[in-house]
Amino acid sequence: MTTTQTAAPRSTRSTTTALCLEQATVEFPDGDATVRALDDVSMALDRGEFLAVTGPSGSGKSTLLAVAGLLLSPTSGRVFLDGEDVTGASRARRTDLRRTSIGFVFQQPHLLGSLTALEQLLMVARLEGDRSPAARERAMSLLDSVGLANECDRRPARLSGGQRQRVSIARALMNEPRLLLVDEPTSALDHERGVAVIDLIRRLTVEQDLATVVVTHDLPTLAADDEVMHLTDGRVSDRPRN
Repeated sequence: MTTTQTAAPRSTRSTTTALCLEQATVEFPDGDATVRALDDVSMALDRGEFLAVTGPSGSGKSTLLAVAGLLLSPTSGRVFLDGEDVTGASRARRTDLRRTSIGFVFQQPHLLGSLTALEQLLMVARLEGDRSPAARERAMSLLDSVGLANECDRRPARLSGGQRQRVSIARALMNEPRLLLVDEPTSALDHERGVAVIDLIRRLTVEQDLATVVVTHDLPTLAADDEVMHLTDGRVSDRPRN
């Protein structure tokens, strides 16, 4: 994983690089002024790599995640997924990539109260018209990978906060994404459960061959050898994480 404040060399961009930002800048109008939420950020992340993005509120973390997830187009700069320049992709193409190639885990699990843990995952497949036994097998395999195979028939009200977040992680993997984007997954958890969730995401990154970006304020949950990118005022900062 590389992060810089200038354009990444072309030699680093290849079909093995899952996510690449080149001098990504995002500006928003603010009355008569302009706010630069992301400022000339470049980075490259391969599959199997885990990156934590940290920084104070308003530093550009959520903007970075939105650009990486094709929810927001940069004002300038470029975005690549698996070597494909998707900066100017059509709305339909971006929607298709989010559906088939990107998994999202949000701050809150957003599970449907009427569905069991297994049904939460199967709903993803059914939205694609897939009601096959293979989809059920994948859902059960993912629940097993997050330690919830024995809780597959439980609805959210009967799951702990950490278990609900694990279901949301498994659900994000149902579409077999190349890129996993995670927004503050431990914000509603105590330290022990937060560490367990980050450990789980780190493990799944390798097992599922994902490129994973985790936005977090919860620095104590990170391991000493984790790759960390710190943002300050939209720019990459060398400030130590601790």
